[in-house]
Order: sequence, then structure tokens, then C-alpha cells
Amino acid sequence: MSWGTELWDQFDNLEKHTQGGIDILEKYIKFVKERTEIEISYAKQLRNLSKKYQPKRNSKEEEEYKYTSCKAFISTLNEMNDYAGQHEVISENMTSQITVELTRYVQELKQERKSHFHDGRKAQQHIETCWKQLESSKRRFERDCKEADRAQQYFEKMDADINVTKADVEKARQQAQLRHQMAEDSKADYSATLQKFNHEQHEHYYTHIPNIFQKIQEMEERRIVRIGESMKTYAEVDRQVIPIIGKCLDGIAKAAESIDQKNDSQLVIEAYKSGFEPPGDIEFEDYTQPMKRTISETSLSNSRGDSKTELKFSSKSKGKLWPFIKKNKLMSLLTSPHQPPPPPPASASPSAVPNGPQSPKQQKEPLSHRFNEFMTSKPKIHCFRSLKRGLSLKLGAGPEDFSNLPPEQRRKKLQQKVDELNKEIQKEMDQRDAITKMKDVYVKNPQMGDPGSLDHKLIEVGQNIEKLRLEVQKFEAWLTEVEGRLPVRGEQARRQSGMYEAQTTPSVNNCAQDRESPDGSYTEEQSQENELKMMATEFDDEFDDEEPLPTIGTCKALYTFEGQNEGTISIAEGEILYVIEEDKGDGWTRIRRNEDEEGYVPTSYVEVYLDKNAKGAMTYI
Repeated sequence: MSWGTELWDQFDNLEKHTQGGIDILEKYIKFVKERTEIEISYAKQLRNLSKKYQPKRNSKEEEEYKYTSCKAFISTLNEMNDYAGQHEVISENMTSQITVELTRYVQELKQERKSHFHDGRKAQQHIETCWKQLESSKRRFERDCKEADRAQQYFEKMDADINVTKADVEKARQQAQLRHQMAEDSKADYSATLQKFNHEQHEHYYTHIPNIFQKIQEMEERRIVRIGESMKTYAEVDRQVIPIIGKCLDGIAKAAESIDQKNDSQLVIEAYKSGFEPPGDIEFEDYTQPMKRTISETSLSNSRGDSKTELKFSSKSKGKLWPFIKKNKLMSLLTSPHQPPPPPPASASPSAVPNGPQSPKQQKEPLSHRFNEFMTSKPKIHCFRSLKRGLSLKLGAGPEDFSNLPPEQRRKKLQQKVDELNKEIQKEMDQRDAITKMKDVYVKNPQMGDPGSLDHKLIEVGQNIEKLRLEVQKFEAWLTEVEGRLPVRGEQARRQSGMYEAQTTPSVNNCAQDRESPDGSYTEEQSQENELKMMATEFDDEFDDEEPLPTIGTCKALYTFEGQNEGTISIAEGEILYVIEEDKGDGWTRIRRNEDEEGYVPTSYVEVYLDKNAKGAMTYI
């Protein structure tokens, strides 16, 4: 079965057929390309969907994701992100293995097809030329034969006429002989041309055209095989990601199986348990007796006697019980006291923690005045991080001992504060070790720096560690006091609480007593403080996505510095970096290498060039 023998006369149809095959191949390439675009778009939409429902950092929503059902939802979002990645893999593999390869093959196929059909047209033109030569020779032979016949008839007529001279007859005879000779020559030429044409025609239809058509047939069959292989690859690309997609789905199912309703219920108890005892029975009030009405100490009603005076003194409003009635939020905000920012940290390190003593409460001012002040004044801060800290301090974050919270919640907050302070102590100790090592380096290599210049920093770090330890002791004392008051604690914890109560300062006790009513419940001042904390949290959420600090200049590393402590960054000698915060007098400069790497380095290790539009060109060496 060969196109050269079966389709020897279908040159034009074969040309149309092969062009149609190339069109089909290009259409398939376009189909795969659109499929890859769909996969990319689908993966992008899945990623955006997963990102959309991820909890925001440092938001109230993030606190809800401690439950197993919410964690399972987070796992589902993460698995969907991986699922989207597999669709991106499908798109990449289809592009590289099908689209790119077929596009290159189509170009080669077009060139090969063009060459084959060019050879076919050339062969056709050659046979057509031979045919024209044969036709020309045939017509000339026919014409010469007719001329010879006419010349012979003319000679016979002249020879039969008695009136014609002998010379005319001889001339006619010679003319007839000449015509006969020309006819014989034309006949010989026609015969030779005919033989040549028959030979060329045989070669054309039995050799040249079959060879050309055979090559075209092989080309077309290769195209068919190639498109079949591409379709198989198309299926294999999808099949390769099925196991990974299955793992993603298994991960979602496993996350669903990890949901524990009992554990979630226990977390709700830990999150909202107040530690109060339920109120007792209300005593019967007999109005038939001509005496003053009395009320039980365990009643949920407010007393109108001495407790009203005490509540007025502490909150300047009507006394209401804490668990059931809230004060108007707007009034709480407009009458809340504010405190100035704490003093700067005593340590010179980047990880120093500002734990200075809080200033006494200032005179109250309406919150609207503070917002007007903030909107009209030009902020002297570099980013929203400073704005967030300042705003939180202005709004007020509640008392230091968390006495505005119920006992159980207060215990959790105090424990959290103790853990944070211990972490800060560890950071300070790490920094002290780093400064000590730097001092040893200076002692061994005096050209790098003066060892004596680090003594005051070591003293400051030591003072800061001691201050943090005192803070830990203070919060541990409050924590022990709260644990002693909780009804679930044993008698030993109560005795320990009594020991710590004797050691704590009167101001601490007064801070807790100012917020308690005679029956142990909390007044409306706590509601005000809670509302202020809620509003501060809302402002925190708004400023989470803050912009990075702008660069104020460049610097060149004079020495190599290994930044091993938290907040520092390693630099190599001769490296050029960006300055985002200059030395504040503590011996550290904040720099940035790229968008993700920034930290502090010793000012003596770098040569700083500030921009003129920042604070003038200054150089620290």
C-alpha cells in the first residue's frame, strides 16, 4: 500500500490533505496551550481563595483558630494551596513537553512538506516540457508530410501538362523530392522525440513520482504518530499528579478526622472561665414588717448604701455588677485616662525591652481631642509600627496587674507575662554574652576597638536584667495571689498566696481593691478598660500590613560581624548595605540587605553615608 502507486495522479489532493494534517496539529497545539492557561488561572484562583480565608496576623480572628475545627480548616486551606501547585505543575509540564515540542516539530514539518512538493512540481514541469516537445515534433512531421504530398501532386500536374517547359517540370520534380526529404527528417525527429518522451514518462510515473509520494506518505505517518504520542503525554501529565493530589485530599480528610469536639469545649472553658462562684439564693424580703428592707450579701442586686459611695469613688458612675451589665462604649472611650509613653530603655542593645515604670495617671481628656491632635499634627515616626505603639499607649492597655479581668483570665494573662519576661531576660543574657565576646576580641585585637568602651554597655545590660528579674518577681507574686484565690486551688497554694501578699506593696493591693465591689464582683471601670483594649486591638489589626522603613542612606562594612543574637544581622567586610535607622546614641545602627533581611550592627563596624535629604551627610567610623 503505497501512495506512489495507488495515488500517482492525485498530486493536488495529497497537497490539500497534508496541509489539513498540519492544520489539525496546530489546532491541537492551540488546544493544549489554552488548557495550560486554564490550569494556571485555576491554580491562581485557588491560591487567592486559600489566602483570602487565612487568618490575619495579630487579629481577634486568629485567636479563634486554636480550636481543632479551625485548625482543620487551616490545614484544608494549606492543602488547597498544595493542590493549586499541582495544577501549576500540569501547566508547566504540558507547556514544556507538548506545546514547545510540537511547535518546533510543526516548523520542521512545514519545511519538509514544502521540499517534497517542490520536487513533485519540478517533476511535473519536466514531463510537461517533454510532452510539449513531442507535440511540436509531431506537428512539424505532420506539416512536412502535407507539404511533400502537395509538392508531389504539383509535380505530377506539371509533368502531365504539354504546355509546360521541361525546365519547369524539372524544378517541380526537385521541389517534390526536397519536400519528401524534409518529411523523412521530421519523421525521424518525431520518432526520436516520441521514444524519449515515453522513457521520461515511464520514469516519471514509475520512479520519480512514487519516490516523492512515498516520502510524503512517511512524513504524514510521522505526523500522525507524533500527535498520538502528544495525546498520550497529555494523559500522562495529568496522571503523574494524581498521587500528589490524592495526598492533598488525604490531608484534608485527616484534618477533618483530627477534629475533637471535647477538646474544643475544654478550650472554650479555659478561654472564658471567670473563676467566680455562682450566686446564692435570694432571701425573702418581708414588706409587712415596719423595718428597713434588707438584701442578701449573695444577691445579684446592687446595694444602695456604702457600696454606692465606694463604687462612685472608684468609677465615678453607678455601681453595676461586672458579669452582666456593660457601660456605654463611647462614654468609656471619651472618659478613659491616658498615660504618656514609657521612658527609653536603659540597654543599648537592639533587643532591649522598655520596661520602665509607668507614669501616674494624667488628667482625663476626650478621645475625640486625641484623634484631632493625631490627625492635625505631623507624626515624627518612620512607620506605622511606632504609630501603633503610641496609639495603644494613649488608649490605655488596662492595669499592669490585669486586675480588670476575672480571676481565671487574670491568671492566664499573668502567666503569659511571666513567660514573656523570662524570654526577654534570656535575650538580654545572650546580648551580654555577645558583648563579652566582643570585648575579648577588642582585648586581643586593639586595632578593632577600645575594650573599655563596652564596659558601660555591660553595666547597662546587667541593670536591665536585674530590672526584668524584679518585674518577674512582681508578676509571679500577683500570679501566686490569683492562684490562691481560685476555688480549685488547694490549701497549700492559699498559704503561699498569703506569704506573697505580705511582701507585695500596698499600691499593688490597692490597684486590685479599687476594682472590686464589696461582694467580690467587678465595677464598670473594668468594662471601660475592656472596651479600650478592644479598640486598641482593632487599631492593631488596621496597621498589621505596614510598609517597611524607608532607606535614609548607605553604609560600607569595615569589618566582618557575625550577628548571632536576635535582632542583629551578619555582615561581611566591604559589603554595601542600606541604612534604615541611624545610631540613636546606643552604639547600634539598623541596616537592610534586601526586602527580607534587616537588623542591627555595631556602628563602629560600618561607615555610614546618610542622604542629604534625610539628616545631612554624616560619617561614623
